[in-house]
Amino acid sequence: IMYTALIAVMIAVGIVSFKGFNDPVFFEKYKFNIGAIQRGEKLRIFTSGFLHADLGHLFFNLFTLYFFAPVVINYLGNSSFVIIYLLSLLAGSLLTLKIHEKQPYYSAIGASGAVTGILYAAILINPDMNLYLFFIPIPIPSYVFGVGYLLYSLYGMKKQNDLIGHTAHFGGAL
Repeated sequence: IMYTALIAVMIAVGIVSFKGFNDPVFFEKYKFNIGAIQRGEKLRIFTSGFLHADLGHLFFNLFTLYFFAPVVINYLGNSSFVIIYLLSLLAGSLLTLKIHEKQPYYSAIGASGAVTGILYAAILINPDMNLYLFFIPIPIPSYVFGVGYLLYSLYGMKKQNDLIGHTAHFGGAL
């Protein structure tokens, strides 16, 4: 199966991210910001999912997407992959908007919600798939990782003590 949709998404995310790296006005205009969205700038709900903070952030999201998207595409096809990707991005953004609605200065960026949605779609398609994580030298069944990551996301949402978009991850997974 051709991975044209995956390649197109990765290129789009890369182009928008690099534009944001080099153009602070563009970055500020399209990042997720509660106050701006509440004032009517709804496009930010989607555009923020194509912006990244730096090369490391971009690489980690695209690296994860690269490994899990083929599972989804091989099972459901390119169109379904794109639909799941965009719906996961939307779900992550909408949950973030709801959870942080009283924080007008809350901002976020990144494809993490969309990528997490693809990751969880791959887990649902193949729950017996083994995952090898950098810091754990033994394979982990994907369903075990999935449950653990959801719990970690809930913990992160409750604590709110880092710069990770746990709410977008959780919303994307849903």
